Formats: sequence, C-alpha cells, structure tokens
Amino acid sequence: MFKTMAVATLSLSSLLLAPIANAAWHVNNDQSKVSFISIKSNSIAETHYFKTVSGGLSDEGQFKVEIDLASVETMIPIRNERMTNLLFETAKFPKAIITADLTKRLQAIAPGQHLLKGISAELDFHGNKKAIKFDVLANMSPMGDITISSLSPIIINASDFAVTEGIAQLQKLAGLPSIATAVPVDFSLTLNKDR
Repeated sequence: MFKTMAVATLSLSSLLLAPIANAAWHVNNDQSKVSFISIKSNSIAETHYFKTVSGGLSDEGQFKVEIDLASVETMIPIRNERMTNLLFETAKFPKAIITADLTKRLQAIAPGQHLLKGISAELDFHGNKKAIKFDVLANMSPMGDITISSLSPIIINASDFAVTEGIAQLQKLAGLPSIATAVPVDFSLTLNKDR
C-alpha cells in the first residue's frame, strides 16, 4: 500500500512540475508592458511606457528582459525624441537590460498565482549596472505560459545611472521648474512557453 501511495505521489508531483521541466519561455511583447511615472513641477505626474520589450526565461532559470529605450511612448512626439536622444542617449545605450537567476524560484511556479519575494536582479542601464530587489506576482496558465508582474513599483534613481544631466536638459528645454530624479517603474510581462 505504501509503495502504491509513493508511486501515486511521485506521479502527481511529476504532473504539477511538468510545465517547468524541459521548458523555456519568451516575452510576448503584445501582452507585456514596462511603464514609468515622471513627476514635473513638483506635483504633475504622467505615465509613460516602452512599446518594445523582449527576452525570456530559460529552463535553467536564467531570466533576461531587454527594453528598447527608443520605443519610449509619452504621447508627445517631441518629448519622445528628447527622451530618446538626451536622456537615454540611445545612440550609445540602446537598451536597458534586466537579468536574474531564478533557478531556485522556478519550482515555486506551478499553475495558479504565487508571490515571489525578494527577487535579486541586475539592471544594466545607460552604461551602469546596479543590483535591485523586488517582489513579483507570478501566474502560470494550464498551458504553461507565465505572467510576472511587479507587486509594487521599483524606484530608479537617476544618480545611480548617470542620467541626471539628461534630466536637467529636458527640464531646461521644457521650461519646467523641476523634474523628479527618482522614477517609479512597474512591469507586467507575459512569457509564452516554447512549444
């Protein structure tokens, strides 16, 4: 009887972990969004986002997301151009890249919703790299696709990535009394399982 129960338990475990085994995922750009909030004149907040996000998660747990900085969308074409050229300097730094080792976290993702706390990652932005930590909600569909969303905004400080001068240029061109140098960033990424 114990042998039968052990076999049944092993079979059930195998079914639950099946979406993880021998799988890899790629970011579905159409169902993903990375957005940020800028605050000008001390109290006027506006939401912006990037139209192009790529990357994926390997079956070994290596996570990588690339944000095409030239795809920034602020709903004002001249502001898009100024951010691209003066703030992000995409001619030299075309992408922001987030990498993380989720090897120990993969087994925690099964069909349903899961809270993953204290994800350690590295942000490579504007020629500078910095370690960041954040909490995410992870959902796996019955088909094995994964949605990962930030539980709370990640605060990016301009001084950590040498973009304060670019912010000052934007402020001067727009004739604004101030532009905040700490920026909250949110994301929701859908990763489709390779089939």
